[in-house]
Amino acid sequence: MGAPAAPLLEVRDLRVTFTTPRGPVRAVDSLGFTVEAGRTLGIVGESGSGKSVTSLAVMGLHRGAEVGGSIALAGQELTGMSEKELSRLRGRKMAMIFQDPLSSLHPYYTVGEQIAEHFRVHFKAGRAAARKRAVDMLGEVGIPEPARRAGEYPHQFSGGMRQRAMIAMALACEPDLLIADEPTTALDVTVQAQILELIARLQQERGLGVVMITHDLGVVARVAHEVLVMYGGRAAEQAGVDELFAGPAHPYTRGLLDSLPRLDDADDEPLRAIPGSPPSLLTPAPGCAFAPRCGLAAAATPQQRGRCAGERPELLPQGGGPRAAACHLAGAGGSAATAESVPTPTSAPEATR
Repeated sequence: MGAPAAPLLEVRDLRVTFTTPRGPVRAVDSLGFTVEAGRTLGIVGESGSGKSVTSLAVMGLHRGAEVGGSIALAGQELTGMSEKELSRLRGRKMAMIFQDPLSSLHPYYTVGEQIAEHFRVHFKAGRAAARKRAVDMLGEVGIPEPARRAGEYPHQFSGGMRQRAMIAMALACEPDLLIADEPTTALDVTVQAQILELIARLQQERGLGVVMITHDLGVVARVAHEVLVMYGGRAAEQAGVDELFAGPAHPYTRGLLDSLPRLDDADDEPLRAIPGSPPSLLTPAPGCAFAPRCGLAAAATPQQRGRCAGERPELLPQGGGPRAAACHLAGAGGSAATAESVPTPTSAPEATR
């Protein structure tokens, strides 16, 4: 029996630090995860938790930031690569969809020209072949009359059509890894569903590894296989999507789930918010970054509270399965999810992957 195949993407001990006039900011700290071919990893967390910084680090798009640790794509180490080497991989081996396609597409060139130029850069194709590839890709992502629409400009496309055009551009060179950074943020619910279904279909057809970055747990439930929850630049919890929604091990994950509106809530019942504010990355706390906002820590013994405040928790397996959580109070089997100080939701979103 042969050795198991290596992950498509393997990130180990990733650290991203920005130098500011007020001091260094560690936006991502000691982060690790893997993505398998044909699987989707959902990365979730509040604004400022480090999700987008992580995706830009994988793509090698940070300017002026210090990036440490290891980022390996199909066994090839990306950390420390020159910009010239990375530019050969971007688009050809890995591609990214940004949350605002209007600012990502050039307003002075037609959509077809931009997709064709992207294809020509990597394959040295002629203009006619590149034009045909652009039209074919627009048709593949569901844009009607692709030959005509290829000659139109980004402002002539609706928001959903622009996002489809961005997906067409990202996949024109047949990459192995697709990173989608909040791809449905500015779209209405119906168009969101169409875009997610499109990404899922293309993933199934092409065997793509997908990293879906979002703050929307409904998106995670719909498309992800595994979930990484980030808080303060670090991993708070990692688990399979069904396992995570069935019973989160980290109190921050529980807080995110409790903040979702539910069909079985009373009409006048207010939404449950996580109290407090996200942590400062300029002056990180010595212990658990979530401790000042954590109901478990508030209800714990003085000794336990002291440990939460003074000792940074490591990401450790919970309950003997693939789930891991960075919480001193989680305990075996994810007891943080069932503690009385953290209310249990009446239902969890159903994954429809």
